Amino acid sequence: MKRVLKNLSFSLILFILLLMILSDVWKEQNIAEWSYSDFVTNIAQGQVKEVTILGNQIEGQWSDGIARRKFTTYAPDDRELVSRLLEKNIKVVAKPLQDNPWWFSLLVNWFPLLLIIGFWIYMLRSMQAGGGKAMSFGKIKTKPSDPGNNHVTFADVAGVDEAKEELSEIIDFLKSPKKFTRLGAKIPRGVLLIGPPGTGKTLLAKAIAGEAEVPFFSISGSDFVEMFVGVGASRVRDLFEQARKSAPCIIFIDEIDAVGRQRGSGLGGGHDEREQTLNQLLVEMDGFDSTVGIILVAATNRPDILDPALLRPGRFDRRVAVHLPDIKGREGILSVHARSIPMDEDVNLKTIAKATPGFSGADLANLINEAALLAARVDKESVGNTDFESARDKIIMGPERKSRVISDKEKRVTAYHEAGHALLALLLPNCDPLHKVTIIPRGMAGGITWTLPQEDKHFYYKSELIDTITEMFGGRAAEELIFSEISSGASNDIKVASKMVRKMICEWGMSERIGPIAMGNNEEYVFLGKDLGHDVNYSQATALDIDREVRRIIDFCHNQSRNILSEKRELLIVLAEALLEKELLSGEELVEILREKGFDIENYNFSKNNITSDADPALVDPPTDDSPGEDSINTENAEITENNVSDETVSYSVDDAPDSNSDPSERG
Repeated sequence: MKRVLKNLSFSLILFILLLMILSDVWKEQNIAEWSYSDFVTNIAQGQVKEVTILGNQIEGQWSDGIARRKFTTYAPDDRELVSRLLEKNIKVVAKPLQDNPWWFSLLVNWFPLLLIIGFWIYMLRSMQAGGGKAMSFGKIKTKPSDPGNNHVTFADVAGVDEAKEELSEIIDFLKSPKKFTRLGAKIPRGVLLIGPPGTGKTLLAKAIAGEAEVPFFSISGSDFVEMFVGVGASRVRDLFEQARKSAPCIIFIDEIDAVGRQRGSGLGGGHDEREQTLNQLLVEMDGFDSTVGIILVAATNRPDILDPALLRPGRFDRRVAVHLPDIKGREGILSVHARSIPMDEDVNLKTIAKATPGFSGADLANLINEAALLAARVDKESVGNTDFESARDKIIMGPERKSRVISDKEKRVTAYHEAGHALLALLLPNCDPLHKVTIIPRGMAGGITWTLPQEDKHFYYKSELIDTITEMFGGRAAEELIFSEISSGASNDIKVASKMVRKMICEWGMSERIGPIAMGNNEEYVFLGKDLGHDVNYSQATALDIDREVRRIIDFCHNQSRNILSEKRELLIVLAEALLEKELLSGEELVEILREKGFDIENYNFSKNNITSDADPALVDPPTDDSPGEDSINTENAEITENNVSDETVSYSVDDAPDSNSDPSERG
């Protein structure tokens, strides 16, 4: 800002001085210079109107009847001049002659030249500054943060206890390096944080610097490469040079995959500028002494595409996985972000943590913020359970589009479509429990059936996947049964189901006919699209077998969903009509409606992970000695009075399903 004001002031002074010079020049151009004889002649002819006498210098004004002009002349010692002027009635003004100081005439004579020289000096300095800016492309833009201003510590990071334990050695080394060096130990030069987006990798790096109370350099991997060739390598050198001056310190490179991708890959054989930057980074990581106290911390969610030379021991010695938080971690993250949020007394963060499986730290921070915004929108004094429930629904399902106008026919089709999903989710024991179902458009969907696992899952079982795919076809099956016509509303269900079945066969080895063989290499090569990066390592005959197996499993799940809904048609109608009336129902409300209508089912599969519920989800309906646990439950437990699904439909195994290309009479 000061530099801008300085340049502006200098330019303004130059402009004023230049304006003064130009005005003087313009004034001189409008004053005629007469000889004394011409002056005497014009007096005699009456063309002089007024004169001003300054010693021997005479300035005057004359008129020829057309325009007024000014003149100047130099008069000798003529004693009769004044009387001659008075005889012609010419106004005479006499002023004493003022001697200007010597420097004034010097300034008047030399000022134009000095002004030109000053202008050129200013231009040269501007050009040099511009050249400096051009050369500054090779300088890193980040500056070390003041340790006193970094208030982020491990107390602000929750849900990643294992990662914090791994990184505690880094803090001890930065605080007391002699503890390690006296035994000849060398601290890891680089630490690579690996994990999905939003799990707190950047926050962890800041916490390391905050705990160790050392300077912190933070830069993105994309900041190294710009428009000029060689800039990236120059910035890497400058970064490590600054780090050596600030040692001990931490360098944090976020999204290092932007510059650390494997060299020599891609359709064009690589990217020269990026590879130069990577080479310089490798050299610098080898060059600095581990005893100096420079720790390089990098973060990425794509470790599979990093160059192997970057990951070898001596560079990134340690890899720390930052996973999605479990229920305990989610509770800790919620407590960190809820410190400054006034909440109702009945808000239980543990309940919210149980109701948000799969949420990352960033998702939970967004949940807290969205709940606070919803409460502030209705002028609440504190945030309540209903706000957290609405915020969670908004994050997962998208905002409600209540203003969207839909016809009665489409609304009815949507109700039966979602009722088909909901009923199958209630009846199939291996599906995730039904949480909510709505026919209010949310996001890009016309209606949503939301199932929610009771606990964190790390594996998918074949029975769960088959029931989940069967539930996905519940919407299409309901349309076929009720309207004898199908719509495009099941397009996303079909897409997701087909993708899931193909993964079961080609990646997870869940097909008895294909066997436990990995089909295709899904590695995404650098600079290649997903299609080009997919390596087909099987024959055309095997591809045909895979397609047949996909169709067989899809047909089995589709037929099973249609058979179950056909047997439970009355329940389907009850649920659909309830949706048309209420538009939004929870799993508990749906079960209550069915029981009020006289349909009492022994084991409904609905979610109890409601934030607004008083019950503890972990303690609701535990398996007893007389009742089998969840893993042993089959669809025979979903008995409905006088409307039982036949044992043939329920116990039918997907591995026994007939081939889709076989004779129809063999399908059963």
